Amino acid sequence: MESYGDEARQALAELLSVSRLESGDIVVVGGSTSEVQGERIGTSPQIGVGEQLLDGLLQAAEAAGVTLAVQCCEHLNRAVVLPRKVARARGLQEVTARPVPGAGGALAAAYYGRLGAEACLVASIEAEAGLDIGDTLIGMHLRPVAVPVRLGRSSIGKAHLVGARTRPPLIGGARAQYPGGTGR
Repeated sequence: MESYGDEARQALAELLSVSRLESGDIVVVGGSTSEVQGERIGTSPQIGVGEQLLDGLLQAAEAAGVTLAVQCCEHLNRAVVLPRKVARARGLQEVTARPVPGAGGALAAAYYGRLGAEACLVASIEAEAGLDIGDTLIGMHLRPVAVPVRLGRSSIGKAHLVGARTRPPLIGGARAQYPGGTGR
């Protein structure tokens, strides 16, 4: 039987392969450990499940050379955890809070703890791709234009799974021509 970490690694690796991200790009992940366990979102946060998911997500992100960002839950206004050096390089404003399993979510708390002194919380980002584990609504942290990605798996544990990549907006109308097709 696969662990939650294995499932998360495989799902993110597939999304990153399809999305063709480049070094320095960000993939945002929202994840409900409650939903992964078959419970209603926000009712049973488990740091151990968050750690398992994080292990797999980091493996896939590091292998692809992209930065992982993790969305907090609504109790922290869906703020995002990422490495401080990435936030500064992108000119993002740091906000003050520390995610914990009951306020921020177990996955975000696990990532914040793993980053240690390099942990940073920002109010919002514009990521190049995203993975939503358990209907956490990551869309607010994706660049326009978000394009859904059908993955080989539709769940992690018992949580619904949705992937997204982004592309530049198409402009110009019916007479416009686009290099290489309709986007990235």
